[in-house]
Amino acid sequence: MKIVVLDGYTLNPGDLSWQALEALGECDIYDHTTLDQIVSRCQGAHIVLTNKTLLSAATLKQLPALTYIGVLATGTNVVDVDAATAQGIVVTNIPAYGPDAVAQMVFAHILHHKQQVALHDQAVKQGQWVTQRDFCFTLSPLTSLKGLTLGVVGYGDIGQQVANLGVAFGMKVLITSAKPKTNLPDAIQWCERDILLQQADIISLHCPLIAATKYMINSDSLRLLKPGCLLVNTARGDLINENDLAQWLNNGNGFAAVDVLSTEPPSSNNPLLSAANITITPHIAWATLQARQNLLNIAVENVRKFQQGKMLNRIND
Repeated sequence: MKIVVLDGYTLNPGDLSWQALEALGECDIYDHTTLDQIVSRCQGAHIVLTNKTLLSAATLKQLPALTYIGVLATGTNVVDVDAATAQGIVVTNIPAYGPDAVAQMVFAHILHHKQQVALHDQAVKQGQWVTQRDFCFTLSPLTSLKGLTLGVVGYGDIGQQVANLGVAFGMKVLITSAKPKTNLPDAIQWCERDILLQQADIISLHCPLIAATKYMINSDSLRLLKPGCLLVNTARGDLINENDLAQWLNNGNGFAAVDVLSTEPPSSNNPLLSAANITITPHIAWATLQARQNLLNIAVENVRKFQQGKMLNRIND
């Protein structure tokens, strides 16, 4: 059974092993695949694994042997799932492979803003400490997380991890989700989204990108935020209207920390790249060694189960 990996580099830039996948069949593993290379590389393949390489309806029609698509991520928007279903192709994804990694990045960004480690490290290395009269100096206010209100939008695996870390730091935690949540820990409270936006000192987005959530952060919702609020997005770039957020930031209303943008890699004129008061990382919250190994393990098990006629993590009927 021929297996093709279209874009394996971000999952495995060389520090993991494909051996477990290669044991399941003839494997062609590519670091990257352009759109015009997909059909030729996948001819005769029964199984195709993709991370960000698009598999459209037109492409799928040219691959009659294809019976299985494994998305090497949680989100499946890179595949025309309806077309795959109509063609009898099984589509799977990788759920919950690294919620701890993403939650860790959320707090890396939060602590970056509240503790100002990078700012002071740079100042020390520029010689500012050696010239001080006192044993310490600060260039920016430092803020304890204890007592602040953390708002978590979306309460899936990652949102729960972030909320629990907030509790560990002594924060009051508000959550919001499509449906009210009950039986929550004492330090975590469910509320409507607008209430959360109004009350939170720090807001972290963890909801899926669907029609109802696209551009949920926009000029109207930003007006609800407290002055100085920190907005963190490690979910999907299009949860935020980037022009609106850039204007809000440039007007000095608050701060942002994002690991995702609407287009990745971003265009050079993306307004957030030149906005004030923002920290941007290049979509790496998911990418700890441990999370990537777990993702690969799940991907291999998905394929193995499919070959055995058992479906694991299937997202279409």
